[in-house]
Amino acid sequence: MASKGRGNRRPGGNAQTLRNYWTRGAGAAKIRWGTPGDWSRCNRMLSKYMGARAKGYCQLRHMAATGMTTSAHAKAMRGGRRG
Repeated sequence: MASKGRGNRRPGGNAQTLRNYWTRGAGAAKIRWGTPGDWSRCNRMLSKYMGARAKGYCQLRHMAATGMTTSAHAKAMRGGRRG
């Protein structure tokens, strides 16, 4: 009988590895979280792999990397002023 399941992979390994890569690994270094344009860089890099889903994924990675949403981060970068 053929084996069903994950083989020798650990549960959640690939997804968590990618989250780590884009949040604090080499991918995060390319995006430069916390600097102007970080979400746009993320979206540009990941949209070729994820399509439109990259927008939401980059928002989640931005929140994990900086501790704030993109809009709160942009407002903080402007010194609390409206754009």
